[in-house]
Formats: sequence, C-alpha cells, structure tokens
Amino acid sequence: MSEPWVIRALLAALLLAPLCALLGVFATARRLSFFSDTVAHAGLAGVAIGSLLGMLDPTLPLILVSLAVAAAIFWLKEHTELLTDTIMALLLSGSVAFGIVVLSLLKSRPGDIHGFLFGDILAISRSEVWQAAALAAIVMAGVFLQLSELSLITASEEMAHVCGVPVRRLNYVFILVLTMTVALSIRLLGIVLVTSLLVIPAAAARNVSRSLRQQLLLSVVFGVVGGAGGTLLAIHWNVPCGPAIVLTSIVLFIASIGFGKWRAQPLSLR
Repeated sequence: MSEPWVIRALLAALLLAPLCALLGVFATARRLSFFSDTVAHAGLAGVAIGSLLGMLDPTLPLILVSLAVAAAIFWLKEHTELLTDTIMALLLSGSVAFGIVVLSLLKSRPGDIHGFLFGDILAISRSEVWQAAALAAIVMAGVFLQLSELSLITASEEMAHVCGVPVRRLNYVFILVLTMTVALSIRLLGIVLVTSLLVIPAAAARNVSRSLRQQLLLSVVFGVVGGAGGTLLAIHWNVPCGPAIVLTSIVLFIASIGFGKWRAQPLSLR
C-alpha cells in the first residue's frame, strides 16, 4: 500500500470525492443532477477532439468542451422556449454521438479511452493530484465563504434577489465550478459514473441530517468514506475502482436510510 500509484490514487479520492459530495448538496437541491450528467458525457467529445489533434492528454479539450456545453445549455434556455431537460437531453446525445463518430474515424484509438469512460484513478498522475488539490482548496474555501448566499439561492432565488444577493453572478460561478469539478473527476469515476459521486453522498447525507449545514458536513464525510473506502477495496480485490467507489457509496446510502428511519421512530415508554 506504500507504492506511489496507490498513494496518488488515495489522495485523488480524498480530494475529489468530498468535493463532488459538497457540490452535490447544492446540485441535487437545485435539480442539476442531469446537468452534471450532460456535462460529463460531453467530455467524450472533448476526448475525441484531443485524440484527433494528437494530444497525449486530452484533459484540456475535455474541460473546454464541457464548459462549451454548459454555456450552450444556458444560452438555449434563455433564447428558446425549450424545456431545460429537453435541452440537456439534446446536447448529451449530440455530444456523445459526435465523440463516437470522431473516435471511429481515427486510425488508432486512444489507449486510455476505457479509463475516461469508466475511470482509472490508479493511473492518475502527480500533476492531476495537484490540480485536484488546487481545485478542492479553492472551491471549498469559496463555498464556506459564500455559504449563506448559496443557501439562500438554493432555498429561493426570489428571496435572494430581495436580500441583495448577486444571484446571476453566483449562479454562473457555481455552474463554472460544477463543470470544472465534473470534468476533472472523470479520471476518478469515468464519464459514465461521475455523476453518482455528486448525487449519492448528498442523498445519503440528506437522509440523516436535520439542517443544510449538517448535510454539507455529512456529505463530505460520506464522500471521503466512499472515495477512499472504494479505492482501497478495489485495490484489495483487484476490481475496477470507479464501480467500487459507487457501490461503496450505495452501501452508505442504504445504511443512511435505515439510520434515518430508526432515528425518526418515537421513543417507547416502558
């Protein structure tokens, strides 16, 4: 367990899993789970473009395409009468189709395409760990500095407007941060599974928390346990890390349901 690749994998899990869980509290409360799924699947088009350009590491085009799709969602929402879920379904299917077509036209497909689809945290590099650390530090500091404003926007955007909160600016910043986090977390769980790291810990925390602050704290705890625990179990049993992290988080979610129901039962007087 002292090999460098194991340490890098654990560090990445300990940085990105709680970060996704923290943002997932706001994303699920604001019904942005499908948004993150759309942005994640758009990453396939970014990987395809990077491969077409001959890039060994397609992370940059992956992030740029994800940001472009996020911007397209908001532009279409403001300039058309389409429903939001219709827009996201259109862009998700379109970006995946584009990525598949481009990859099929390449003479040699990238060897790590499986890692981008299903995650390959064991192959994460030192630079990617530093990127995750920088992103986690900046985002977590920003969330806790703007916690009151974000909480108010999550509860009611109209009330936040009345209270003088810059709703539009904070919305765009949140979407930018969420998109960046999803794009960088693809290495952890892959395009197919990355949304689960946003949704499952946040949902588990909601089952056992009684306030937003408590839910934020517990979601981070569940993210740490699910990310690090799933990584260790994957290494021990020699199974894929991404699915192991998801299944570990699912176990935590099921346990949170049982604990929440047990705590909600009235005390019996005998």
